[in-house]
Amino acid sequence: MMEFTAEMIAAALGGEVVGDASAAVHTVSSIEEGKAGSLAYLTNPKYEPFLYTTRASIVLVDRTFEPAQPVAATLVKVDDAAACVVRLLAMYEAAKPRRTGISERASVSERAEVGADCYIGDFAVVEEGVRIGAGCRIYPQVWLGRGTTVGAGTILYPGVRIYEGCVVGERCILHAGAVIGADGFGFMPNADGGFDKIPQLGNVVIEDDVEIGANTCIDRAKTDSTVIRRGVKLDNLIQIGHNVQIGENTVSSAQTGIAGTSKVGRNCFLAGQVGIADHVTVGDRVKIGSKSGIDKNVPDGEVRLGYPALPGMQYHRSSAVFKNLPDLARKVQALEKEVTELKKR
Repeated sequence: MMEFTAEMIAAALGGEVVGDASAAVHTVSSIEEGKAGSLAYLTNPKYEPFLYTTRASIVLVDRTFEPAQPVAATLVKVDDAAACVVRLLAMYEAAKPRRTGISERASVSERAEVGADCYIGDFAVVEEGVRIGAGCRIYPQVWLGRGTTVGAGTILYPGVRIYEGCVVGERCILHAGAVIGADGFGFMPNADGGFDKIPQLGNVVIEDDVEIGANTCIDRAKTDSTVIRRGVKLDNLIQIGHNVQIGENTVSSAQTGIAGTSKVGRNCFLAGQVGIADHVTVGDRVKIGSKSGIDKNVPDGEVRLGYPALPGMQYHRSSAVFKNLPDLARKVQALEKEVTELKKR
């Protein structure tokens, strides 16, 4: 396993070493769980007490930080510890050995196009007409249906399913169990009291630099495309309905559900378990709190909280009233009693 010394880390990050410059690390840990050979970091002041007890070999801190007690670990001081942590994690990721080659146990159609330096793992299935760009990693048991396209540098973790005709851009990451292009939930009531299935003839288009969490499902469009724009980050267990469009650099936490034909703008943040009804338009830079239900359009830059969702300040005022309802009820009951007694007099 590759090791980094404090001197190497400081040189890479433009920092300075306080302590043993030859101290070496081969893994990363939180400061409270630090152990010998690990790099920890202090980015939140409330975790400072752990700095004096951690067994981590190196701790990354802000340049302005001054310890209140002796520290056993070597410190690397940088301008922005939080930003440097991300850079260091990327260094560790890049240092990992990369798998290459196509497994003999993979099924790759002769009529598929596979770019240079790709890895395709055991029991992956690549059907005819599939195009895979250079440097992709296709892990075991991935299925790529006929005519799908996967851009260069994309990673598909085990069990990803991409249905026929769907498009995934470059440098995307799809985590285990993600399903791209299953049928949208389209049914028409019939005269017998049942439902007739509406054929779903569109596809899913995922642009570049998108990350999709484990077991997230993105349905194909009825016609045209369900579109996930560049830079979108979706957490685990999210459901995206047919013909939905999600704008660039929008982020959503786990268990969000977006119903068919809704549109979410650019640079939005959707917290966990947000629900968006069908045919709703959410503007750019919108923030939606956990468990909120959106059934009406939301203008650009707004905040929505609660179910049904209200504008931020209105929600907080309503919440303040709601938690006082028991006291208000008792007061009303007392007033009703007094009024009744006054009427008797």
